[in-house]
Amino acid sequence: MQISLIVSVIGSDRPGLVEQLSAAVTEAGGNWEGSRLGRLGGQFAGMVQVVLPEAHLPALKNQLAALEEAGLKVTSVHSGEQDSETNDGTTITLEVVGQDRSGIVSTISKVLADQGVNVIELATDCRNAPMSGERLFHTTAKLDMPAFVDLSDLRHSIEEIATDLMVELDLKTES
Repeated sequence: MQISLIVSVIGSDRPGLVEQLSAAVTEAGGNWEGSRLGRLGGQFAGMVQVVLPEAHLPALKNQLAALEEAGLKVTSVHSGEQDSETNDGTTITLEVVGQDRSGIVSTISKVLADQGVNVIELATDCRNAPMSGERLFHTTAKLDMPAFVDLSDLRHSIEEIATDLMVELDLKTES
């Protein structure tokens, strides 16, 4: 029987980390099915979905333990279905840009959670504005909006907090 795991890793960024992780998966007889990996604050972090025969799980655990001995922090959890990316509602994208300040993600995510909207993906960063050089906060979020949520109500709620946060936002439905 095939099983699916999500393996998370974090460690000081250096050349060869992805090679080490992918070799561990391959040597254990697993298949690297999907991933989100990147460098943030000098650390390399990410998640990998690995599918392998259940009998190969001990071999994968041994390979991951070797990565930990090499300085990576590694965690793995069973992910259930191999492809559990189901969406019964509408997928929408939210983009936010504004002067960087504390609380932007917290405020926006509270409005989304209060309305039952699930964050599927979230990417944030700060950049210097081209002319003024001030720090601008950017975020892009892919959201799963359940069928019972009205898009215009969600848009209104988001626009209300955008004024308070002094940010510009764009909310659009994916085609």
